[in-house]
Amino acid sequence: MLPFFWMLSTALKEPIEVYSLPIRWIPKNPQWGNFYKAMTIMPFGRYFLNSIIITSLCILGTLISCSLAAFSFAKLRFRGKDLLFLLVLSTMMLPAHVTMIPKYVLFKYLKWLDTFKPLIVPSFFGVGAFNIFLLRQFFLGIPEELADAARIDGCSSFKIYWNLTLPLAKPTLIAVTIFDFMGTWNDFMSPLIYINSEKRWTVSLALAAFRGGEGAEGIFNLMMAATIIVILPCIIVFFFFQRYFIQGVVVTGLKG
Repeated sequence: MLPFFWMLSTALKEPIEVYSLPIRWIPKNPQWGNFYKAMTIMPFGRYFLNSIIITSLCILGTLISCSLAAFSFAKLRFRGKDLLFLLVLSTMMLPAHVTMIPKYVLFKYLKWLDTFKPLIVPSFFGVGAFNIFLLRQFFLGIPEELADAARIDGCSSFKIYWNLTLPLAKPTLIAVTIFDFMGTWNDFMSPLIYINSEKRWTVSLALAAFRGGEGAEGIFNLMMAATIIVILPCIIVFFFFQRYFIQGVVVTGLKG
């Protein structure tokens, strides 16, 4: 917790206090106005909205596509299922840099550059083999007798997935949501590659450009204030869903 305490302490200091030695951990006169100054130097409100839109749609796409894929691998029977699942897992061993250029060329051909589409659309097609693996492990732990009873009552495979499997997988779905939220909200490389217009920046790009903002260069107290505000949603999400997150990971591990 020491780095976070130092960050908060720096955010509440006057500029001259930041460089004083020995370090003063508790500011003499806390400058709460630094948070307002940090948010007004750049239009962080627009950047927060951009990040919220991208993150929300990515989470939605990930939950739908990955849960459908995981249910298929866990509960459906079709030829080549194990081989296909092995291919899905093998994508986890590919470094992101290997696919960076091909994806850029593809999105350029589709004329999606400088839009949110390259950041959102892939999540609706099962991007994230780890999420598929995590959900599949949980689905395998659901007794097959429940699905058989549902089929006797006339439920289709999709109804079993929607009405039976998903409600039971709530802790694991929340764990996937937290993983995806953290990854998307803090993602810097993808927005840097695909987004050019400043009005479409995410908070990660805005925070990186903050040091060059007018009047902010070298002022670490404002930089730390902006950083705290940017990471605050991550802290809030994890704080409120921590119990479900731990439960989802533990239950998935036990039922594999």
